[in-house]
Amino acid sequence: MSFQAYLDNIKGKTGKTGEDFKAMAAEKGLTRAKEIVDWLKTDFGLGHGHAMAIVHLIVHEDVLNSGTDEKLDKLFSGKKLAWRKSYDHLVDPVSQFGPDVSFSVGQTYINVLRNGKKFAIFQPSSAERLDIGIKLPGVSAAGRFEEADAWNRMVTHRVRTATPAQIDTELIAWLKKAYEAS
Repeated sequence: MSFQAYLDNIKGKTGKTGEDFKAMAAEKGLTRAKEIVDWLKTDFGLGHGHAMAIVHLIVHEDVLNSGTDEKLDKLFSGKKLAWRKSYDHLVDPVSQFGPDVSFSVGQTYINVLRNGKKFAIFQPSSAERLDIGIKLPGVSAAGRFEEADAWNRMVTHRVRTATPAQIDTELIAWLKKAYEAS
């Protein structure tokens, strides 16, 4: 689900926009994520994911308002910078899956979307690894194509790449299957 879809669902449920929540949180003096989440769950019945979308509007507004290049620079900073070229090389073949492919950069990973629906994520986890999350329900894990489990529940599988050479045709094929299934 895209960030905007979260906001649309919240408005549908509560009748309030992100700006409404920002104003109410300011009136209450809420600035910390936990206190905002608790307030949203208690007063508005929001689930954790939807509450965190509002937290991002309130606490991380600067990140939301920055451009894609700024977000990528921040995500691939420090020791993670070594993975930027690998990410750039991944974008080309994945973009060729179809005109409906888009990328949305978050604070910790990049969402890979088809018509706004997530089918994969790219996460520079450390200097040693770029993790690729793939959404392929019903497909058995094998070898380096492992179950995502608690790593990220938005995808079903995870591929840990420790070298750029591991971003190969096999990985692109798994991503293509996830694209086609979405």
